[in-house]
Amino acid sequence: MPLQIVTQQVKIESTAAPISAHLAIPAGSGQFPGIIVLQEIFGVNTHIRAVTERIASLGYVAIAPALFDRFAPGLDLGYTGADVELGRSYAQKTSASQLLSDIQAAIDYLKTLPQVQPHFGCVGFCFGGHVAYLAATLPDIAVTASFYGAGITTYTPGGGEPSVSQTGSIAGTMYMFFGMDDRSIPPEQIAQIDAALTQNNIPHQIWQYPGAEHGFNCDLRASYNSTAAESAWQHVEELFQQLTATQ
Repeated sequence: MPLQIVTQQVKIESTAAPISAHLAIPAGSGQFPGIIVLQEIFGVNTHIRAVTERIASLGYVAIAPALFDRFAPGLDLGYTGADVELGRSYAQKTSASQLLSDIQAAIDYLKTLPQVQPHFGCVGFCFGGHVAYLAATLPDIAVTASFYGAGITTYTPGGGEPSVSQTGSIAGTMYMFFGMDDRSIPPEQIAQIDAALTQNNIPHQIWQYPGAEHGFNCDLRASYNSTAAESAWQHVEELFQQLTATQ
């Protein structure tokens, strides 16, 4: 039975400037693990807020920091071609160091809440799926779910060695989800990620869904694939349950 939740917009103190975030907390008393939800290029939009609230209803305190807030405050895009181009332009303005700073700021904010236990995970989609791979290197992050993060083997936000080069610093368990019809993530890149995780002894599992395209988890997109989305979400729930098992 999903829990009742309460939601609010909050400000979190990060390095360059405060950024906004969507916070969802189970109603009533209790303490819960914390989950960081990492947005697509479309901002903390309807889909990302819904994911954040869904996670909270399962018994977690979930927060989605607005990673583009400094140059696109309140960004809430749809999925048109123009939205894609605009979202990409904002993603190109980010850097790995700032993104990690913002994610750590979100974790530190959760640590101040009486409803939060000191057990943390993250989940990211699209751009956020790539960023989640970087977030997994933060010591506080024990479990990470990455959905169709493109470019992990070819670049890192802001420039530098590809994000896959940071695999050895991943601190916990990694689950990854890809669509086999996703033209933005060739199979050889997924194989390279798998090899890096294996070589560095990172506990991980990778699922590849036949017939699924990029964005298959989002029911607001034409690429939504309910079979793949439902399967992936079951695995996400299993992964997050590792946080409660550590209590």
